[in-house]
Amino acid sequence: MKLFMTTALALAFAAPAFAQDKPGEGVTVRPILPVQIEEHFQHKILFRALEDLGYTIAEPNEAEYQTAILAVGAGDADFMAVEWRTLHDAFYQEAGGDAVMSKVGHYIEGALQGYLIDKKTYDSGITDLSQLADPEVAKLFDADGDGKADLAGCIPGWGCERVIETGLDAYKLRDTVTHNQGAYQAMIADTMARYQNGQPILYYTWTPYWVSGVLVPGKDVEWLSVPFTALPDGATGNTEFNGKNLGFAVDEIGIIARNDFLAANPAAAKLFEVATLDINDISAENKLITDGENTQDDIQRHADDWIKAHQAEYDSWLAAARDAAK
Repeated sequence: MKLFMTTALALAFAAPAFAQDKPGEGVTVRPILPVQIEEHFQHKILFRALEDLGYTIAEPNEAEYQTAILAVGAGDADFMAVEWRTLHDAFYQEAGGDAVMSKVGHYIEGALQGYLIDKKTYDSGITDLSQLADPEVAKLFDADGDGKADLAGCIPGWGCERVIETGLDAYKLRDTVTHNQGAYQAMIADTMARYQNGQPILYYTWTPYWVSGVLVPGKDVEWLSVPFTALPDGATGNTEFNGKNLGFAVDEIGIIARNDFLAANPAAAKLFEVATLDINDISAENKLITDGENTQDDIQRHADDWIKAHQAEYDSWLAAARDAAK
């Protein structure tokens, strides 16, 4: 009888402790991912944390940014973790905005975008995008022989597309610059080949991304300035970095999540609030993908390795999440 009572008491005390340790037990979370595998790493870290909190992760769907944000707004997904706060704000508002979802936490800070050219041409005096209005300057970057500069630009449907298209009008570059769009990886491969052949290059990119680990700003290439800020729909934002107007808002990449999901899951809400990643860690992981470690198993291993290297920080996320669920 005494043994039975002792066992019963142990179970009685263990159950609440387990519930506190796994506050997400019984809840399936529906993430949505961008199609770019370079942005799966930051999601997989969150997936691990959610699983450690007891949540089950549904098989993620993938979509381009605008569609992914629409999915969260429409209730077809619970969260995504690569919403650029300024760049994607129009997509966010169009998908229902704060009425149905929230921008949570400060996951990745210091994200940059802009136009770059090879350092040799930059040092020759071409330092501002508006100089490409001069046909003679534009011809330096002519890759197809039509006399216009070829800008390796933005994938259709991304937020950067709107910024570039707005800038081409504002800086009067339509007659001298072609905004090439399509598969970014293919365009940047062509750009790098031109660079290796000693030819001038002109391209758009962003950080965190592996491109700036290969064509290093300040060493191989330089950011161009723009004469003034021209963002779509009259938007405003800080576009200055290191004393140079890049033409794109210096941004933060964060998590958006359904309001109803956040209200029902305080542990997940707190996790999203406190989780942070160093932007340089993402660029380093992206370089591993470029070097051939590009399967989902590879990316999961990258996430697991990051957690091991930042175990105390990661554990603090989980502790805060569990406290929020009490």
